[in-house]
Order: sequence, then C-alpha cells, then structure tokens
Amino acid sequence: MNPFYSYEGIRLKILNGVFHPGLFFSTHVFLEYLKTRQLSELKILELGAGSGLISFYCSREGAQVTASDINQAAIAGLRLNAERNKLEINVVHSDLFENIAISDFDMILINPPYYPKEPNNDSEAAWFCGANFEYFDNLFGQLGNVSSLPEILMILSEDCDLTKIKSIALNSGFANQQIYSESKWGEENYIFQFFRVA
Repeated sequence: MNPFYSYEGIRLKILNGVFHPGLFFSTHVFLEYLKTRQLSELKILELGAGSGLISFYCSREGAQVTASDINQAAIAGLRLNAERNKLEINVVHSDLFENIAISDFDMILINPPYYPKEPNNDSEAAWFCGANFEYFDNLFGQLGNVSSLPEILMILSEDCDLTKIKSIALNSGFANQQIYSESKWGEENYIFQFFRVA
C-alpha cells in the first residue's frame, strides 16, 4: 500500500493504522458535497478525522478547523501533514467529545464507524462501532446534552444499518434529513443532517 496520497494539491503521508482515503469512497463523496458549501470563516470540527483530508480541504478553503481522533497514529499523521501542507488546523486527541466543546463550532463533520463489532484497538475503532452500536449511543447522547448545537453532517453507506442508526439518533431526540447522495462503483453513500427534534 502506497503510504502517500494526493488530492487536489493536498499531499498526505498515511501512517500505519490510519484510515486510507484512497481505498474507500466516503471521504471523496463528503468532499464533493463540501465543494457546494461556503466554508470560509466557519468553525468546523471533523470528528474522527483519520488522515485529515477533509480537514485539510476545509482549512484550505478558509475554515477554522479542529481535527480530532481517538487513534494516536491519526493524531501524529494530522500534525505531520498539517506541517507538510502548510495548513493550520487544531489537532485534538479525543474519544468523541471528551476533550472538545461542541458549542465552539458552526459545523461538525462525521464519517463514523458503523460495522457492529467490538474494536480491539484504536485503529479498529475507525471501522467498528461496538457490538450494539455503542458509538452512536454515545455520540447522540453527548450531542443531546448541548443546548446550542452546530450543524451536524454525517456520511453513511447503504452497507450499514441505516434504520438502526437513525433509531438510535431518534431515541436521543435527533431526526435527520438526507441532503446529498452519490453512487460510486455501485455503492450509494448518503450525507445526512441531524437535528434536534423540537
């Protein structure tokens, strides 16, 4: 596997154990959607940033970006690639919002793990959301504790259990609206906006 990856002039070194944006479509679908948005001056959090390609793109477009991850290899890669690309992002090691103030942001971008299995390490946490989808219970539970919410955007694939994830969100008081979809190589990816039910 080539540890180097480039996208529209953003050049990344992908460290071992970090989600590679060249192998899967979700990162690129998210980027295609973000190209339709005005990002300049927005305060953006990429939660579980992995390689940070989305964060670096948003920073290049003028956003004030925080990139977080639970995986220390991802954190090291984010810092390395910020320096390599001369792009300013705030890098935070955090399990979901443990070390992050949700209300500090205008927009939160999430490309979550969604396979129902227990992760054995932080690297696997990019893929597996817990046997009973605990990642989503924790995510929406923590979001539900915030009075003033930013815009919450999440990308999900048709390969995941969309009904289960939406049900967990609803149980925590969040509805959703599909705002974008794109099919690549026969796999449909959807971007949902989640918002608190009035």
